[in-house]
Parts: sequence; structure tokens; C-alpha cells
Amino acid sequence: MECIEVAVRGALDNLQKQTSRSFVIYGEPQSGKTEMMICLTAKLLDEGHRFIVHLLNDSVDLLGQNLGRFKTSGLAPAARNFSEILDPSVPVKTGKHVVFCKKNGSDLRKLRDKIGQVDKIIIIDDEADYASPNAKVNSGAKTVINELIESLLGLNGIYIGVTATPARLDLNNTFKNDSHLWVDFPPHPAYTGQDVFFPLEGTPSYSLQLLPNSGDEPKYPRSALFRFLVNVAYLNNYVNEAEENYSLLVHTSGNKTDHKSDWSVMNTSLNDLQDPSSSKYEKYVQEIWQTINDRYKDADADELTKYILRNISRNSILIINSERDFSIRGAAATNPSSLFTIIIGGNIVSRGVTLENLLSMFFTRDVKHKIQQDTYIQRARMFGSRGKYLRFFELTIPNALYADWHRCFVFHRLALDAIRQKMGSLVWLSDRRISAVAGSSIDNSTVDLNRGEMSFQLFDYSDDIDTLVTSDESSIAIMEKLAKRVGDGAFPLYLRKYILRMLHQGAASLAFHPSKSIEGYRDANKELIERDKGLIGQSDLQKNKFPRAIHHFKIFHNAGGKARLFYKLEGSIQFLKNVK
Repeated sequence: MECIEVAVRGALDNLQKQTSRSFVIYGEPQSGKTEMMICLTAKLLDEGHRFIVHLLNDSVDLLGQNLGRFKTSGLAPAARNFSEILDPSVPVKTGKHVVFCKKNGSDLRKLRDKIGQVDKIIIIDDEADYASPNAKVNSGAKTVINELIESLLGLNGIYIGVTATPARLDLNNTFKNDSHLWVDFPPHPAYTGQDVFFPLEGTPSYSLQLLPNSGDEPKYPRSALFRFLVNVAYLNNYVNEAEENYSLLVHTSGNKTDHKSDWSVMNTSLNDLQDPSSSKYEKYVQEIWQTINDRYKDADADELTKYILRNISRNSILIINSERDFSIRGAAATNPSSLFTIIIGGNIVSRGVTLENLLSMFFTRDVKHKIQQDTYIQRARMFGSRGKYLRFFELTIPNALYADWHRCFVFHRLALDAIRQKMGSLVWLSDRRISAVAGSSIDNSTVDLNRGEMSFQLFDYSDDIDTLVTSDESSIAIMEKLAKRVGDGAFPLYLRKYILRMLHQGAASLAFHPSKSIEGYRDANKELIERDKGLIGQSDLQKNKFPRAIHHFKIFHNAGGKARLFYKLEGSIQFLKNVK
């Protein structure tokens, strides 16, 4: 697949240049990174690398899921769990090895003690932003996992971090990774991700059910359950050639009491539907019938209702509170074995594990505190290859939480667009409700928290560009004409769409300022048109001329005829930049 070739080729180019021993491969959540890592491993073995360690989150199910895929891929040598090589009779100083290990202190110590210092070892770290960064970076100490991974790397090991949320790796300077060498793993053509589930414009192509921001009335999860039953019934009677099992993920807080409460609502409702003598039976059957009648005009509501009642006992409710729960029930959760599978859990089901045939997600509670981008991006378990049943997928979520989640992906997308343009010096966005990463992971010695601007791809400069941005046309018209003139790389489409959504004062919210030469700045990189302290100052904002503007654009150019567009957003938005 072409997207895998792009990532593998980019990684190998980095290794051949030998300019850095640490970089990141980033790709969308659930976009096929495991398959990419299989191909990368095979290519590394072909290139002569003899010892490759794959690190995974401390999850039994994730280890089994990924190791199983590697073993069935035909890779030679076959991938092995680290425990398979611990016996003293297993030689590791010779031959080629592909070893899997969970990111916990005990397992990593055993692996290190077994293999010692392996010359030019390669570590491929899946979900690299989780556990691997040094959360003690500002105290002069190191976290256990970070120190053990560094010990495995030794003096000449190579670290390749793989993740959908790379901000922490950049802001933490994890293993001194070089953001100029980061490799993009583009999603495959069948991928459904943030553009589908959090569109900037238009109506979603799936079912989005927004809940009030407060209140935990049982009617909300119960109605979501009934809609899930209806969608499964319709798919199996009107769409699928053969019957398939599906799952509903109920995402709660981390409180086990909440898990029990949600289980009670689901379990009681399912039991009532199995008992015609229940006082709720007729009411619930009528609600299901009405849901079918309202949603699917082409369906026989009576027959689909009968299908649900006839099969309602084919259900299972899995509460995932811990890794032990996942190790016991994981297979049934990741690939539903019951027609109607309900998974109830919090953070334990939020990262890394792929949930096959996930048809519905229900978020029970709003988040009262600030949310982290990396955490909530990883919670988008609905991303992946959902195309064949996308229009039947349903997300039920409090209105405020969806708005925060949506904005979280806007911030993430803006940052990723800059990475894809090989900007190298990256900018991450946060506001009062959304933080880029946990504060403890930010290396305060190199990260500027108040730079306040973003920039994009270099482009060829000429005087007609300044004539355009200083013209009397409306700022919206200038934006579109400038984008057409310099291209999407220099003025990303995604940013323009975001700005059009955020023009609360109309065109007056957007300002374009006269272009300026960078040659007068002694502390700037004039070739790349960059400056650690930023380039847009208060005087550049022209407050007298643009008193209501919050979106500011200014072009800086050099003597060589190159230019770069800079964007500054005023307000509560904070821009984080690593200026190492």
C-alpha cells in the first residue's frame, strides 16, 4: 500500500543519512500503524539490522493483538515475546531477532539484563508518547521507563517513536528526537478519521446525538442502547449478506462506581426486553418500534422489532476496569463474539486497541476539568475503516464535550499540517479548556509557552503579493486570493476553513498586515525565515486600523526572494514551541 511505502521510505532515508538517532513516525489514530511497523521491520532486517525491539503499552491484550499480527505476517525471523528469549540457552549475541516487550519496569529490566548492550539496536516504540517520555524532565531525574529505554539504546541505538499524538515527544525532547526528521504516515484511502467525525463544515455523515451538558438520567444510555439494537437489526436484515456481531462502547469516567451504574442501566433494560411480564416490556418494545419507524422508512418495523426480541438474549456486557479485565475479556471486546456486545470502561479502552465492528459510542459524562489533546485524540476509537457501515455509526455525547473534542482535533490538525510541511520547529496549540500535553512532560528549558504564532511553507515572493494584502478588498477576499497565489502548502486549506468558522465579528475579525523583510533581524534564520522569539510584534498588529481583529497574518521575506506566512491568534489560545 502506497501510504505504508511512504512511511517506510521516510524512515529508511533518515537512517541512511545518519544525522540523528531518534525520530518519530506519526499517523492518524487506528490508521494501520501495525501493518506499517511490520513492513518497516521487514525492510530493516533486509538492510542488515539484526536486533529490533518493539515496545508496547503495558496491556496484555495490546501485546497479544500486535504480536499475533506480526507472527501471522510471515516475518523472518518470527517475532517473539521477550519472555521467550529469557532462558539462558537462547542465544542473542548472534543471529537476527525481533522481540516484543511491554513498557513496564519489570519486563524492561529482564530484557535489558538478558541482551545487555546490543550494537546498533533499533527500538520501535508503539504509542511512543505514552510512558516513554520523561515526566521528571524538569527535576533532573528520569522516570523508570524512560531510563530503561535509554539504557537499552546505549551509545549507538536508534529510537523510532510511532504515535498518533506526537506533541509530548517534541515538547519533552524525548530521547533527543529531531522534529526535522519526523516521518508522516498518511492514512489509507478507506480511512475514516477526524475529517469525517469532526468535520469543519457541513453535517456529519454518521449519527451524532448531542446530550445536555449535565444530568445522568437513565433514559439517555437506555435510548442509546435501543438505537444500537435497531442499527444492528437493520444492518443484518437489509445490508449484510451474512449476520455480523457489533459492539457499543460506553465510555465513563475512571470511577468504578460509574461503571457499575452504567452496567445497571444496560443490564436492567436488556433483562426487561427478555421478560414479557416486566412492567417496562411494552413501553420499551414500543420505543424500539418507533425508533425503527422513524429511522428506516424502507424497513418493516414489525419484523425488525421481532428480530431484536428474538435475539435479545444474544448479548454480553463487558466491564473493563483494569488490565486484568482486558486480559480475561479482551478478545470478546476487541472482536465482538455476541450479536449485541456492550463494553463499559474508561481510560483502559482508550488507547491502542482496535475495536472491530464498533457501531456506537456513548459518553456518559462531561469533563469538568481541562482535557489533554493526546488523551482525547486517542479516545477516538471510532476512527479506522468504518466506511462500510459509517452511516449507521452513532456517537452519543454531551454537547460541551463534543465541542471541546472538536476543537481539540482542530488544534491537532493545525499542528500536523505544519509538520507535514517539514517546518521542523513545531507549534502546539492549547486554550483554557484544552492542554496540548501534561505540564509535567514539558521541558521548560527549551519550550516557549507564549510565542503565540504559527508559520507555514516557504513560497516565492514578489511585490504583487504585498499589493494584494494591503489592498482595500475585504479580508476574506484577500485570504482566498492569497491562498490561490501561494498554494495550500503556504496557506493551509484547513486553517482557512477554521478561520471562516471563527469570524465572530465578520471580516473585521481578520487582518492582513503589510509584508516585511527579515533581513533586519540579527537573531533570525534568514534562509528559513524563522526566529525563536517569533516575528509578529505588538506594533505589527496595527490595533488602530484593525481594532476588532483576532486573526492576524503577516508575510516575512528574505533577500533571496523567499517568504513565509505567519499567523497569530489573539485571545485565550496559547502556542507552545520547542526552541531547542
